[in-house]
Amino acid sequence: MRGCSHHFSILVAFLFVAVGGEAVSGFRICAYNVQKFNSQKAANYKVLHTLTRIISRCDITLLQEVTDTDGSAIKALLSSLNREAQRYEGYHYRSESSSSLGKSPSDMQKYVFIYRTETVNVVDRYQYQNQQQFVRAPLAVHFHSNKTAVKNFILVGLHTDPSNAVKELDRLYDVFKEVLKKWKNKNVMFLGDFHAGCAYMTRHDKKNIRLFTNTSFSWLIGDKMDTTFTDETSCAYDRIVVYGKSFLKAIMPFSARAFNYAQEFKLTRATVLAVSDHLPVEVRLKSSTLLLQATPLLLLVSAVIRSFLSSP
Repeated sequence: MRGCSHHFSILVAFLFVAVGGEAVSGFRICAYNVQKFNSQKAANYKVLHTLTRIISRCDITLLQEVTDTDGSAIKALLSSLNREAQRYEGYHYRSESSSSLGKSPSDMQKYVFIYRTETVNVVDRYQYQNQQQFVRAPLAVHFHSNKTAVKNFILVGLHTDPSNAVKELDRLYDVFKEVLKKWKNKNVMFLGDFHAGCAYMTRHDKKNIRLFTNTSFSWLIGDKMDTTFTDETSCAYDRIVVYGKSFLKAIMPFSARAFNYAQEFKLTRATVLAVSDHLPVEVRLKSSTLLLQATPLLLLVSAVIRSFLSSP
C-alpha cells in the first residue's frame, strides 16, 4: 500500500511538472520598436545577434520602425533566425511586411511580422486604406494556429505618430470595425508603440479614446509599466490591447509584460541601446495541446489509482 502511494505521488508530481511546463511556455506574441532598423544596423553583429535572441523566443513578433527600403535588413535577420544552429533548431521563420509608410521621405517605416511557420500561418493580410487618419496606417494580419486555444485571430500593428497619438489611438476603433467586417472574426489584438503614456497620452485623454471608453477592450500592458530602457523616461509607450471575453480567456493570466532582456541576457547598457531604447512587450496565449499532452499521463495515473484501490 505504501509503495503504491509513493509511486502515485511521483506520477502526480510528474504530471504537474509536464503540464505546468507546457502552460508556462504557451504561444508568445511580441511587439518591438527596433528604432530605425536598416541594413547598416543589421550589419552590426551584436545588434543582429541580440535581435535574433529576442525574436527567437516568440511565435509571432511585430517589428516597428523598420526603415530599410529594399528589405535587406529583414532578409539578414531572417537568415540569422533560420541559420543551421542548434539553438534555433526546429523552427523556421518567415515575414509579412507592409510597404514603407510615413509623412516624409526621410521618415518612411515598415511594419514587419516575423512568425514561426511550424506554429502559425498567415491566412490573409490587410493594410488599412484610410491613409489620412494615420501617419503610418495599421497593418492587420489574420493568423491561424493549431497550437493555440483560439485557432484564428487578428493582430493589428500600429506605431503612432507622437504628435497625434491620442487621435490615432481613437481611430483604432474604426480599424477594428473594418477588420471585423472583412474577416467576421472578433479575436482582435492591437499591439505596438502607441506612445500611450507620459506627455503623449494623459489620464484626461482616455475619455477621447474609444478603446478605453468601450469596456470590451482590455489593455494588457498597464499604465504603470515601463516599456522603455532609458533613465530619462518611465513610460508605458508600448501596449497590447485585446477585444472581447473569448480572446481574453484564451490569454494566459498575468503573462503580459515588458521583457527586460538586458537582465535576462546579462547585457551591458550600451549593447541594449545599440538595438533600441524600447523594450519588447509580450503576451502568451493558452495552448491547445495541453489536454492532449496530459491525456497519456492521466491514463497512467488512472491505472495506478485503480491498482492502488484494488490492493489488499
